[in-house]
Amino acid sequence: MQIESIVTRLVHTLLAVAAAIIFLLGFLVVADVIGRGAFNAPVKGTPEIVSMSIVIICFLLAAYAVQSGGMLRTDVVVSMFGRRGHAFADLASGLLGAAFFILIVWGGYEPLLHAWTSNEFEGEGALRVPVWPARFVVMAGSVLVVAIYLGQAALAAIALARPDPSSPPPSRSAH
Repeated sequence: MQIESIVTRLVHTLLAVAAAIIFLLGFLVVADVIGRGAFNAPVKGTPEIVSMSIVIICFLLAAYAVQSGGMLRTDVVVSMFGRRGHAFADLASGLLGAAFFILIVWGGYEPLLHAWTSNEFEGEGALRVPVWPARFVVMAGSVLVVAIYLGQAALAAIALARPDPSSPPPSRSAH
């Protein structure tokens, strides 16, 4: 099985998990609103659960956004430079995107360890939500995005190394 198909399956699985979380959050928010309005008894911990879930959803979806080409790009400008310009833009965006998410991994490693070892929680009172799952998803999602960006950069580098089919072949002069 090709590594690309494994990554694609993983990305689509994370997409489905994010969709399920969004679906369940909808029920939680509706229950909270009904409980707050009709019974003056909101669902405890809803703000904490929603805030943690938003972070988790974003980083579960990040790999899909990168792999599917859903990140911002100015195709009009890139298309003016032809195939090589397009490949160069893909190489640059792959390297810059990987660098950005490497910084997230680097900056998030210690907070993840701290959240895990200190048993850090968000919220006060009746419901306290552990922080480590959100921090773990940020790290794991970022590592996956780095791998995808580096794969795209490698493909772009290979495309740049190929000769341009629109340019004339190099002339062979006899000495």
